[in-house]
Amino acid sequence: MKSTLITAEELAAMSPDGVLIVDCRFDLADADKGERDYRAEHIPGAMFAHLDRDLSDLGRVKLGLGRHPLPTEEAFSALLSRLGWRPGLQVVSYDANNGSLAAARLWWLLRLCGVREAAVLNGGHAAWKAANLPVSREIPQRQPTQVSVHYESSQVVIDHAAIGSRRDELLIDARATPRYRGEVEPIDRVAGHVPGAANRPFTDNLQADGRFKSPAELREAFRAVIGDHAPEQVVHMCGSGVTACHNLLAMEHAGLTGSRLYAPSWSGWISDTSRPVATGNG
Repeated sequence: MKSTLITAEELAAMSPDGVLIVDCRFDLADADKGERDYRAEHIPGAMFAHLDRDLSDLGRVKLGLGRHPLPTEEAFSALLSRLGWRPGLQVVSYDANNGSLAAARLWWLLRLCGVREAAVLNGGHAAWKAANLPVSREIPQRQPTQVSVHYESSQVVIDHAAIGSRRDELLIDARATPRYRGEVEPIDRVAGHVPGAANRPFTDNLQADGRFKSPAELREAFRAVIGDHAPEQVVHMCGSGVTACHNLLAMEHAGLTGSRLYAPSWSGWISDTSRPVATGNG
């Protein structure tokens, strides 16, 4: 069983009955593009999960939970049932060559439910194509299941007041450095970052071909950021709680296990105008 990353060749060698493949391709600029791309071609047997509809609950945005609030346990259970998942079944998620962001979100949601048989296709759909592996237009018909999953509350931070209140914790922001510094803000209404947060852009986890760097490289790089903090003292954030999962996945792949997610992230933090905002590198 794979629990962080899997190569295209390893996935191709798996029995179709022994793995649930989920296409998570998504484009922030065109929310329906990923599904169109999926219908045009996908890895044979892959089901589809939409970031906005399946891996988030946009109806909860007004609650201050960020632009991509977590789906409820009931909604995520219904998604897994529709996809035909059962406990013990290996799950492999993938998206395009944009760093496996939505795929990492599904991976993390499964881990939040205690599921460890979940991995992300290293390099995404582009890596599968580069390996000259087959694609399909056929929409698979998997037998639905009836499963109920529950989130492990210790693995996620929802409470805004808890962020920055413990001095032994380190908050790491996965957004691009110009957004972190407050120099630009293409999405949210306020630029900057949570005071005290460090910056580790998720793109720093990747090689030029879109695949993750080696565990040794990632471990050295994250150690330089977290210093004396234990992985369990690290909390990840980004703009809406999606990109941050990429840093969490990278740390797990590097053997730095146990970090958590601040799910509302920046868009949730600034939902209350009384919360402080930092700019620059501080």
